Amino acid sequence: MSDTAVSRTPDGLVIVDKPSGFTSHDVVAKMRGIARTRRVGHAGTLDPMATGVLVLGVEKATKLLGHLALTEKEYLGTIRLGQNTLTDDAEGDIITSTDASAVTREGIDAGVAELSGDIMQVPSKVSAIKIDGKRSYKRAREGEDFEIPARPVTVSSFQVYDVRPAVAEDGTPVVDLVVSVVCSSGTYIRALARDLGAGLGVGGHLTALRRTRVGPYGLDAARTLEQHQEELAVMPIADAAAAAFPRWDVDEKRAGLIMNGVRIDMTAHPRNPVAVYGPDGRLLALVEDQRGKAKSLAVFG
Repeated sequence: MSDTAVSRTPDGLVIVDKPSGFTSHDVVAKMRGIARTRRVGHAGTLDPMATGVLVLGVEKATKLLGHLALTEKEYLGTIRLGQNTLTDDAEGDIITSTDASAVTREGIDAGVAELSGDIMQVPSKVSAIKIDGKRSYKRAREGEDFEIPARPVTVSSFQVYDVRPAVAEDGTPVVDLVVSVVCSSGTYIRALARDLGAGLGVGGHLTALRRTRVGPYGLDAARTLEQHQEELAVMPIADAAAAAFPRWDVDEKRAGLIMNGVRIDMTAHPRNPVAVYGPDGRLLALVEDQRGKAKSLAVFG
């Protein structure tokens, strides 16, 4: 079959506004059908309950995903103080209810401050973290008694926009907080909700979550699955890399050396990885600086 007989999906990123109730894998499966390619992956999962920005890579852009997954993320959410759940979010059964009507704004602000900056966080037991090679959520479902070690994460911003007294379905006076969080990869917002409630002595869980940004890609670039079904919006791989990584333009000779895996001298850049572009503006590779030499992480030529 000739190349002109098939319209090939371009290499690039697809930014999806994920609907609630879909797993990240559900979205990938749907996108494989929309983009007509098996080469689709995601740059970090988003819980089924959550909505918002999910970054997918198609074709050669799947090589970018592992590096994009390490970027900063931003969320809007609602935390309910006064109830703990099995999953630390609204999808799990309520396991404790405590009157939260005496919680003060000063107490909330102090608790938020404790959970800001560089902190150690214990992920939820129903997360996908592997413990001795087995997913944590699988251990939890099977009723195992186990502990997840705390991990370092960075919460660069944790803001409370609104404090709303409410009454839960079981009659417990609760407090709902509308919050925004900017954090490093690997941070669990439902664990922040759980720990904020624990620190205030009333318990807490996440009732709503919307991811508004992954690295440089925000909701303004996101489209629903239905919109992508009507017209697939692919951010070209060269533009996607330029938005996320420092850019290094090289001449034809250096381009050839990099494409052949030669570690050439590289100029200093503010951070790694660095996106390398040829004289024609084509994305050639992602590299990192190793003692002044360019080590290839992914080659796209």
